[in-house]
Amino acid sequence: MTTINDIAKLAGVSRTTVSRFLNNSGYVGQEASERIAQVINETGYMPSQSAQTLRTKKTGVIGIILPKISTETSSRVVSGINKVMKREGMQILLTDTELDPDKEIEYLRLLKSRQADGIILLATNIGERLQQEIEAFPIPVVALGQNIPGVPSLTYADYDASSDIMHLLIGKGHRKIGFIGVSETDPAVGKLRQTAYTDAMKRQNLEVEESWMAEGDFSIDSGYEAMKRIITGNRSDPPDAVFCVTDRMATGAMEYLKEQGFSIPGDVAVAGIGDAVMSRYITPSLTTVNYYNEEAGEAVGEMLLETMAGIKHSKKMMHKYRLIKRDSV
Repeated sequence: MTTINDIAKLAGVSRTTVSRFLNNSGYVGQEASERIAQVINETGYMPSQSAQTLRTKKTGVIGIILPKISTETSSRVVSGINKVMKREGMQILLTDTELDPDKEIEYLRLLKSRQADGIILLATNIGERLQQEIEAFPIPVVALGQNIPGVPSLTYADYDASSDIMHLLIGKGHRKIGFIGVSETDPAVGKLRQTAYTDAMKRQNLEVEESWMAEGDFSIDSGYEAMKRIITGNRSDPPDAVFCVTDRMATGAMEYLKEQGFSIPGDVAVAGIGDAVMSRYITPSLTTVNYYNEEAGEAVGEMLLETMAGIKHSKKMMHKYRLIKRDSV
């Protein structure tokens, strides 16, 4: 195994000069730099990670806490974060809470024990325990998707995007609009999107029927079951449109409607949020909102790096989103 002493000998410089070159911690002449770089390239030398950690007190690892690693939203966000971290020569370590809020705290502590330099949290719930944990945390933490008080946070325009969907449905002449959401313990997806729905209905003096509203858990199956509850409870007077807060639940809702002989959008129009790949290919194609998740990942990655460098942030919003009109409305 090639050592730093071998590099110094082959390049004809001192060990200290090689150390300065590797750590960018002092002046190294151009000629010496070129010789060291050539030797490193020829030998394939890789600095010891443990030695670097001891010297710099940094591991070069960023932890990411995801609510569900298998979703397209998570993969797009991680792609954006990774693009930023690769540029900085940093690695990422992924954890998956599987929508269990207790695991958010568990993984914060795990990543601390693994000596992560910083953590990006895609939170689904904001509880007092989580806030207290982060406030006392010795490692920089930033959040994406939720506004956590006292934590640098990047949020999506959930209310505005949901309002745009409702405006589209109402503009198409729909008056009996149903809603499939998630638990309001999720302030962004659960609460803000539902608030936009009820506000839009009230602005148009439209009835908000409790029996036209149902709750899922982000999954396709839960969207199917939620739509089933709505239709079963309103056989004689079903809604003529349904706003689902995620594309996966909208996909399940559409499947149930088709099984029951409803025409989409002739009998019931359906809209979601997320612009999942499947939303383009299901029949009919799904009207939805694109949140530019990869760009959000890049932005929250930059926010973490700035926070680690001592730059203070409070809250930023990803105003950028796009309403995509397809055949389901």
